[in-house]
Amino acid sequence: MIVTSTENEVRMLIDGKLVASEANQWLESVNPADEQTIGRVPAATPADVDRAVVAAEKAQPGWAAIEPAARGKLLRKLASALRERGDEVLRIEVLDTGNTIAKMKGDVEGAARALEFYAGLGTEIKGESIPASADHLHITVREPYGVVGRIVPFNHPIKFAASAIAAPLMAGNTVVFKPPEQSPLSSGVLGEICRDLLPAGVVNIVTGNGMPTGDALVRHPRVKRIAFTGSVPTGRAIQRAAAEAGVKHVTLELGGKNPLIAFPDTDPEKIAEAAIAGMNFAWQGQSCGSTSRLLLHESLYGPVLKRVVERVAELRLGDPLDMQSQMGPINSKRHYERVCALVESGIAEGARLTTGGKRPAGNRFKRGYWLEPTVFAEVKPSMRIAREEIFGPVLSVFSWRDEKEAIDIANSTEYGLTASIWTHDLKTALRAARAVKSGYVWINGTSAHFAGTPFGGFKNSGLGREEGIDELLSYTEVKTIHIRLH
Repeated sequence: MIVTSTENEVRMLIDGKLVASEANQWLESVNPADEQTIGRVPAATPADVDRAVVAAEKAQPGWAAIEPAARGKLLRKLASALRERGDEVLRIEVLDTGNTIAKMKGDVEGAARALEFYAGLGTEIKGESIPASADHLHITVREPYGVVGRIVPFNHPIKFAASAIAAPLMAGNTVVFKPPEQSPLSSGVLGEICRDLLPAGVVNIVTGNGMPTGDALVRHPRVKRIAFTGSVPTGRAIQRAAAEAGVKHVTLELGGKNPLIAFPDTDPEKIAEAAIAGMNFAWQGQSCGSTSRLLLHESLYGPVLKRVVERVAELRLGDPLDMQSQMGPINSKRHYERVCALVESGIAEGARLTTGGKRPAGNRFKRGYWLEPTVFAEVKPSMRIAREEIFGPVLSVFSWRDEKEAIDIANSTEYGLTASIWTHDLKTALRAARAVKSGYVWINGTSAHFAGTPFGGFKNSGLGREEGIDELLSYTEVKTIHIRLH
């Protein structure tokens, strides 16, 4: 919605200046806990995006000419500045996303660590020498693309923003970054920090909806390298738009319908704990890596389901700023309506609703996008709640009899992002890890990401890998040079 209120304005960062949009139009940002407007950001036009790209292109040669160690030092300064403003950013993020403060406290630190991680990898952007002939020296070098476009989702705005700029900047690119339209306010702090610490044009931030802002960035002819994190439908739309505009390198970190497979030799108590932890209820299940499908061997089904239902029903919903709250509201009205529609589809298709599935009782929850944490039992692979990413606090529980059936269920969706396998038998664990079509697999664990390990999905869950050296190198092109020696 475009609004005209002048309260709590956030500005875009273009060419080192904090600016409004050319059309002077704005998007409101709403607190999902009570539906109150808490700020507004510019609704960038294609002309605004073009100004940002032009500024980035102008700044890129100078940025690439800075030695890697010096670029790394500037990234570390960004990390330090984020930490200094951590309390401010945390409050903004909680109000803007609805995620609970107890868990979101780690996001600012995670953002700073991402910047520091890539700050130390500059000398890893290496070429090769190739003995292709006796009278030449054949070498390769890696060069930055130039201007990189990055678009991130609403569930962890500042953490994803820092990760989005870290690798491309360290590789010598400049960046035009689009925050999520649903939760954009922390981008104002990032913009101020980048303005103060980086040369003008090195980082540019444009706010607005996917259409026209994101589309203009994807289609811009001077942006060859694009990375997007978000849903599969939007990822596919970006691929189409990019292909229509030119030949571009697009990487996508998309959705997941991730299985947690529990084998019969595991402890029901630990499986119940893992199932709840893996669902990420602290951010309402709004995580692409959430293990939203719980696949239990038939011998575990009853005991684990009972424990899960009891504990999910006890989760404390409340003010996301309260350290005692264990779950907050869904991020936006549009997304809330989609999640509720999928819950209704589960009921209509015959899944058994064991807990949740409705708005919580009490005056506190009359406004806002609140949904009780929800568990469905007796779910079949053909149901919508088994096939579609809900991206909400909804756990689907399945029963299986033999290993082949478990793997078939696990691989029955279009997604292949993460998987969690629980067993004490090493051969079973490795066999299942190889058989499951997912890009990131935990054995006897859930949710954790580890520095330097590549994260990304198979099938429609994405293209490319993030969080490691693969991501850094993906922001470079290989140039081959032949030198005649005789």
